[in-house]
Amino acid sequence: MAIRLDELAQKIGATLRGDGATMVHSCAPIERAQSGQISFLANRKYAAHLGTTNASAVIALSGTTVKAGVAMLEAVDPYFAFRQAMVVLHGFRNHPAQILASGKNNSISERAVIHASAQVGEDCAVYAGAVIERGATLGARCVIYPNVYVGEGVKLGDDCILYPSVCVYDGCVIGNRVTLHANTVIGSDGFGYATHKGRHEKIPQFGIVVIEDDVEIGSCCVIERAAMEETRIGAGTKFADLISIGHGTRIGKHCLLVSLVGISGSVDMGNYVVLGGQVGVTGHLSIGDGVQVAGKSAVMGNVPAGMRVAGVPAIESDKALRNHLVFRDLFGMARKLKSLEREVAKLQAAKDGVDT
Repeated sequence: MAIRLDELAQKIGATLRGDGATMVHSCAPIERAQSGQISFLANRKYAAHLGTTNASAVIALSGTTVKAGVAMLEAVDPYFAFRQAMVVLHGFRNHPAQILASGKNNSISERAVIHASAQVGEDCAVYAGAVIERGATLGARCVIYPNVYVGEGVKLGDDCILYPSVCVYDGCVIGNRVTLHANTVIGSDGFGYATHKGRHEKIPQFGIVVIEDDVEIGSCCVIERAAMEETRIGAGTKFADLISIGHGTRIGKHCLLVSLVGISGSVDMGNYVVLGGQVGVTGHLSIGDGVQVAGKSAVMGNVPAGMRVAGVPAIESDKALRNHLVFRDLFGMARKLKSLEREVAKLQAAKDGVDT
């Protein structure tokens, strides 16, 4: 949709500096934006583009200088203001309408398989190939894409979206406004075995997974059910793709996990924790509120609240950076050490000769 800049500024809570009659129709990165598009500056490493951008307007902090002729939308939080502009100009994904409709204002494909005892709430859409098992419950306005499997006794809240080939095992509980992207598995058996007389004997996994409200899980993630009690993902937490959560782990509210994170079982993670890409976490640990872990780190011990850690094993970030700077030239340091050893040997030999 196209909108005047003065109207857009009002909708996103920004202060306009420039021609309010200018029309914009979409958002774009600052280095590639063209006339009719709006961009933003939230990272100073892109500041050089302020003098060259072809955008019609840029969202930035108050006092930012931009190329002549480009309007400014000043915001206290430019990144969030840009998010608001994206919502206004682009909106969220529209889910395709179902061809076949059934009662209760639902839209259910004739090729979906829904057990007679399952309950489907008002205004739901269930696509071809989806299977909803005995005793499962769906809240209102859920969208169940093709080939989704909702196991026996599963409970889904309102406004949930399960993309193609999501699998939710029996007994798991999903809150309101939860999004599970394609090929994600919720509630598969935990990796639990007792090794006895040379054999790995499976331990029954009779717990469940509980996902609280407003969680979004990326594609191809796996959250294991607990051996006992539950694996829990706190409200507002967001996962990227390809993440594995071990059985019995509890993740707090509003955490961010980047792709390829792996968390072993029985980890207790606090609120607002951020794990960078490829972070690994050993089992049976405690990670406090607000912890930030740099990408590729290996967390092998408890981490107190508020710490920033990095490295293998993960230690305080500043120390890890200093260690890394040294590590970058270990070969050079080894050569210098060998040279010093030779010099010391010569000095020692000379000293021994004088003493003799």
